[in-house]
Amino acid sequence: MATYVALVNWTDQGVRDFRGTVDRADAVADVAQRLGGTQTALYWTVGPYDLVAISEFPDDETATAFALAVSSEGNVRTTSMRAFDADEMRTIIGKLG
Repeated sequence: MATYVALVNWTDQGVRDFRGTVDRADAVADVAQRLGGTQTALYWTVGPYDLVAISEFPDDETATAFALAVSSEGNVRTTSMRAFDADEMRTIIGKLG
Protein backbone atom coordinates (compact mmCIF):
# COMPACT_ATOMS: atom_id res chain seq x y z
CA MET A 1 0.00 0.00 0.00
CA ALA A 2 1.08 3.57 -0.59
CA THR A 3 2.05 5.74 2.39
CA TYR A 4 0.80 9.30 2.90
CA VAL A 5 1.82 12.00 5.35
CA ALA A 6 -0.77 14.62 6.22
CA LEU A 7 0.01 17.92 7.91
CA VAL A 8 -3.20 18.96 9.63
CA ASN A 9 -4.50 22.23 11.03
CA TRP A 10 -7.64 22.73 13.03
CA THR A 11 -10.24 25.10 11.61
CA ASP A 12 -12.00 27.57 13.91
CA GLN A 13 -14.68 24.90 14.40
CA GLY A 14 -12.06 22.30 15.30
CA VAL A 15 -10.45 24.59 17.87
CA ARG A 16 -13.81 25.35 19.47
CA ASP A 17 -14.34 21.60 19.91
CA PHE A 18 -10.78 20.70 20.95
CA ARG A 19 -12.09 18.47 23.73
CA GLY A 20 -13.47 16.08 21.12
CA THR A 21 -10.22 15.71 19.19
CA VAL A 22 -9.35 12.22 20.45
CA ASP A 23 -12.84 10.90 19.71
CA ARG A 24 -12.70 12.50 16.25
CA ALA A 25 -9.34 10.83 15.67
CA ASP A 26 -10.90 7.44 16.44
CA ALA A 27 -13.71 8.19 13.97
CA VAL A 28 -11.15 9.20 11.31
CA ALA A 29 -9.30 5.89 11.77
CA ASP A 30 -12.62 4.12 11.19
CA VAL A 31 -13.13 6.07 7.93
CA ALA A 32 -9.66 5.02 6.75
CA GLN A 33 -10.44 1.39 7.50
CA ARG A 34 -13.82 1.51 5.70
CA LEU A 35 -12.00 2.82 2.61
CA GLY A 36 -9.51 -0.05 2.70
CA GLY A 37 -6.66 1.85 4.32
CA THR A 38 -5.17 2.39 7.74
CA GLN A 39 -4.11 5.35 9.79
CA THR A 40 -0.79 4.06 11.09
CA ALA A 41 0.12 7.02 13.30
CA LEU A 42 -1.36 10.27 14.53
CA TYR A 43 0.46 12.89 16.58
CA TRP A 44 -0.80 16.13 18.08
CA THR A 45 1.99 18.64 17.57
CA VAL A 46 3.22 22.05 18.66
CA GLY A 47 4.28 24.42 15.90
CA PRO A 48 2.84 25.38 12.52
CA TYR A 49 0.67 22.24 12.34
CA ASP A 50 -1.74 20.91 14.95
CA LEU A 51 -1.45 17.25 13.96
CA VAL A 52 0.65 14.98 11.77
CA ALA A 53 -0.91 11.79 10.42
CA ILE A 54 0.64 8.81 8.66
CA SER A 55 -1.75 6.68 6.62
CA GLU A 56 -1.66 3.89 4.06
CA PHE A 57 -4.09 3.51 1.17
CA PRO A 58 -4.21 1.29 -1.90
CA ASP A 59 -3.97 4.26 -4.31
CA ASP A 60 -4.02 8.05 -4.67
CA GLU A 61 -7.73 8.09 -5.44
CA THR A 62 -8.59 6.35 -2.17
CA ALA A 63 -6.26 8.64 -0.23
CA THR A 64 -7.97 11.64 -1.82
CA ALA A 65 -11.42 10.29 -0.97
CA PHE A 66 -10.24 9.89 2.63
CA ALA A 67 -8.92 13.46 2.79
CA LEU A 68 -12.19 14.79 1.38
CA ALA A 69 -14.26 12.77 3.85
CA VAL A 70 -12.22 13.99 6.81
CA SER A 71 -12.06 17.64 5.69
CA SER A 72 -15.77 17.76 4.87
CA GLU A 73 -16.57 17.50 8.59
CA GLY A 74 -15.21 21.05 8.94
CA ASN A 75 -12.79 20.48 11.81
CA VAL A 76 -9.51 20.32 9.90
CA ARG A 77 -7.69 21.31 6.73
CA THR A 78 -4.98 18.99 5.44
CA THR A 79 -1.88 19.11 3.32
CA SER A 80 -1.21 15.57 2.12
CA MET A 81 1.97 14.16 0.64
CA ARG A 82 2.75 10.79 -0.91
CA ALA A 83 5.72 9.26 0.93
CA PHE A 84 8.19 6.64 -0.33
CA ASP A 85 10.16 4.17 1.77
CA ALA A 86 13.72 3.12 0.92
CA ASP A 87 12.69 0.18 -1.27
CA GLU A 88 10.27 2.35 -3.26
CA MET A 89 12.97 4.97 -3.69
CA ARG A 90 15.40 2.34 -4.99
CA THR A 91 12.79 1.34 -7.58
CA ILE A 92 12.32 4.98 -8.59
CA ILE A 93 16.06 5.53 -8.92
CA GLY A 94 16.35 2.25 -10.85
CA LYS A 95 14.05 3.63 -13.55
CA LEU A 96 16.82 6.07 -14.46
CA GLY A 97 19.05 3.23 -15.64
